[in-house]
Amino acid sequence: MPRIDAPTVAEHHAQRRAALLAAAEELLAEQGVEAVTPAAVGARAGLARSSVYQYFSSSPAIVAAVVEDAFPRANEQLRSAMADAVTPGEQVDAYVRTALALAGDRTHRSLRALSSADLPDECQRRMDELHRAQTAPLVEALEEMGTRDAALTALLVTGIVRAAAQALAEGAPSARVTRRTLALIHEGIGA
Repeated sequence: MPRIDAPTVAEHHAQRRAALLAAAEELLAEQGVEAVTPAAVGARAGLARSSVYQYFSSSPAIVAAVVEDAFPRANEQLRSAMADAVTPGEQVDAYVRTALALAGDRTHRSLRALSSADLPDECQRRMDELHRAQTAPLVEALEEMGTRDAALTALLVTGIVRAAAQALAEGAPSARVTRRTLALIHEGIGA
């Protein structure tokens, strides 16, 4: 009988699932979606491949679970930062600053790896849905500012943020990237 490393079986299963998701995120961030296999995820988490199948039926199921786990965490961080801002302009700035701060973390790197992956249709649809939820507060802030075509503007802002995140990944100084990104966005939206 396997050893239970938690006060209850349910907690044990939750800890193992969390460890598998963390391992999958690491593999995604480091090596891309092709590296996310039950064997590799299990090895990274210190579990046998057969143990992985108790939680996930396949590689696509692991990737789908990462999407469901990672996107909401990132979305909550963005929403929380925006909620602390007073004006719509400050909310836009909070969105940008937080998105850039998140750009270097494992979760963001793993989600970025997924954006260029050939995912099953259902997983891609869910990622698109979660991404729309991620930009919804930005659209709302832009609307409150009176920005014409707020949805398109939000799409363009996130494009600038993605380019800034790439600059950070290539070693550009964070403060400089953040200042320049905000300056471009302010000029573009007339803030």
